[in-house]
Amino acid sequence: MTGFENPRTVAVLGTGTIALGWTALFAAAGLDVRISSTRPDAEEQVTRALPLYARSLPGGRLPPEQLAARLTFWGSPAQAAEGAQVVQENVLENLALKQDVFRAVAEAAPDALLLSSTSTLLPADLGATLDKPGRVIVGHPFNPPHIVPLVEVVAAEEAEPTRVEAVMEFYRALGKTPVLLRRAVPGFVANRLQSALLRESIHLVREGVVTVGELDEIVTASLGSRWAVTGPFRAFHLGGGEGGLRHLMAHLGDGLERSWAGLGNPSVDEDLKETLLDQADEAFGGYDYQRLAAWRDRGQNAVIAAVRESGPVESDGPGA
Repeated sequence: MTGFENPRTVAVLGTGTIALGWTALFAAAGLDVRISSTRPDAEEQVTRALPLYARSLPGGRLPPEQLAARLTFWGSPAQAAEGAQVVQENVLENLALKQDVFRAVAEAAPDALLLSSTSTLLPADLGATLDKPGRVIVGHPFNPPHIVPLVEVVAAEEAEPTRVEAVMEFYRALGKTPVLLRRAVPGFVANRLQSALLRESIHLVREGVVTVGELDEIVTASLGSRWAVTGPFRAFHLGGGEGGLRHLMAHLGDGLERSWAGLGNPSVDEDLKETLLDQADEAFGGYDYQRLAAWRDRGQNAVIAAVRESGPVESDGPGA
């Protein structure tokens, strides 16, 4: 027993895009959600956004009113954290601000799990001003957090193992796929991968090889669907045929470095920004945010459901 079992109340700090996704997911899971935001119209903003999130929940749409019934709004992070077993912080990506917030909630909720959705800051820095710095653990989601399964869990070296495991269990209970990083690195893993692909994507558009719309089509018609099933390493293992990854590395290993040397490192100047934005407007600028997000969420849920339904490799039996 870790002492953190079965949380019933979660504090969500912030009402931005990530915070809204967490709020919908927590409420759909039957948790009471205490919300704190610096926005004076926070309650109106959340109420207005709930229908979009309620209809795209992985388990199927729920009435927005059902989610709203589990929400309460509080004037400060400390007030929201009182009585909560879990705090999910989503305030602006500013270290000093986040440290102030965690000092306040650590005192108000001395036994709660303190989690941050940060995409750039390290847990040791977030908790540096606390008596127990290891209390702050990163639970970094991938957008939209109420749909995409991944949560990157990153803990400081002094974090208690029981607390880290409780964080993992909390996310698993929500249907998420938490992955504990073995070492804290800036940007974590998913964003670093995304950044590497985005850099080459921008380079190819800049060089006139493809447009923004064509680049998206290439990714969704190849790597996107492939990696949703295999990931990059298993994909290359299969690319090696019966010899697998060993065979592929033996034949392509030296060539990999040569291919990396040819990748782009574009300077994102004003001209390039205008090119990207003009082509993005042409490719998908005609759709408003709500319609485009709903389309994305439907497709994302369908892909995730299909992959889960296919089951693990072992389910087909050897030699299948």
